[in-house]
Amino acid sequence: MATGTGDLGIENTNITTASGISLDETQQTIVGSILDLFAGRPSLKKLQLWDDDGVFEDPITKAVGRKQFEPQWYGLQAAFSSIERLHHEVTDGGNPIGLDLRTRYVVKGINKEQIIDSKVLIHYDKVTGKITHVQDKWDGKLPDSSFQNVSLAQVLSPWWWVHYAEGWAWYTWSFTWEMWWWQAFRKINAVTVPKVVSVPKTDEEDAKKGNQ
Repeated sequence: MATGTGDLGIENTNITTASGISLDETQQTIVGSILDLFAGRPSLKKLQLWDDDGVFEDPITKAVGRKQFEPQWYGLQAAFSSIERLHHEVTDGGNPIGLDLRTRYVVKGINKEQIIDSKVLIHYDKVTGKITHVQDKWDGKLPDSSFQNVSLAQVLSPWWWVHYAEGWAWYTWSFTWEMWWWQAFRKINAVTVPKVVSVPKTDEEDAKKGNQ
């Protein structure tokens, strides 16, 4: 089962739940860790709550496996100068756990501000307590993932961060999510982030970066 919040350095321990919703200890640990991750507060310890084959997806990426999903969380620190959670509420205490989020992001360099309302689904293994799949649905939506085959020849483009910021700005154009090039963007994003975002190798290195 999941380790306690104190052992993992989880900062978000005051979890708001909808009326009639209760969480057991494992679920509280999982939700607290997810709130930390969305706030740009990752750590190796918190990410040990994830299954090695876990999946994270939102409208601009689908990261499969530890080598892809860990850099996505550390990438928030690199991409945004400010991350502020405006609201959160657990709406479902089952499996998946349902979580409503409202977050304000400011993109580094261009000072672009974006407020995103998310409906997050957190799937986990009840035996191991490990997170297996997190779906971050902006405005309750995710693109159809059936068109994700794409060449990765442009994966190391130096303009990736610009396109990343643009992707956040474009998310409101939900009609584009079904177009082939948007699916290509998600695929490229998932494999590019690990190339440009460094994940600490030890707890000591993690601490030096200010992560708990």
